[in-house]
Amino acid sequence: MIKPDAVSAGNTGAITKMIEEAGFRIVAMKKTLLTKERAGQFYAIHKERPFYNDLCNYMSSGPIVPMILEKENAVEDFRTLIGSTDPQKAAPGTIRNLFAKSIEANAIHGSDSDANAEIEGNFFFSRLEQF
Repeated sequence: MIKPDAVSAGNTGAITKMIEEAGFRIVAMKKTLLTKERAGQFYAIHKERPFYNDLCNYMSSGPIVPMILEKENAVEDFRTLIGSTDPQKAAPGTIRNLFAKSIEANAIHGSDSDANAEIEGNFFFSRLEQF
């Protein structure tokens, strides 16, 4: 998911190009706006964390671009492509190194497991929306 900071900065095309050039197939993609409530549902796992409200406010602050991607070893390869959560620690050439503004505004979200990728994909897309 391309986050509000990267979308508002006009980086959606450049990020999408990097994803495709890394061998991922975009199965579904759309631009949408989360309400604070919907952001809270997506990040419910973090509800007890001190950053939860700020996270929900940030994720509902502007449009996002969720995607479903396919590739052999997709989760691990995507985590490598996006880089560390902290853009100061992200490897050169990674999405977060190139486009993130801060740990909070880190340009992109990537699922951390195949199971979470399926849950997160289903959160944003129905089977009918996938190619």
